[in-house]
Amino acid sequence: MNAIMTNFDNESSKARETRNWDGLSEIDQAIRDNRLMEYRVKKSWADPWGRKLTILGVSLIVAVFAFLAGASFGLW
Repeated sequence: MNAIMTNFDNESSKARETRNWDGLSEIDQAIRDNRLMEYRVKKSWADPWGRKLTILGVSLIVAVFAFLAGASFGLW
């Protein structure tokens, strides 16, 4: 019988107990950021001025892309 316990066994068991789940904390942070962004978008959309500015901004971006696409195909 081998009754010798090596230091490796002690360190590996302690490492399993106090393991820091870095990957899970990054996922948790990403979920928190996503919820915060979703809250900000919903809050902005509920505000009448925020809704108008959002619609104006998106339509301006779409207009610029449409102009650039038309210019690249030689429509203008």
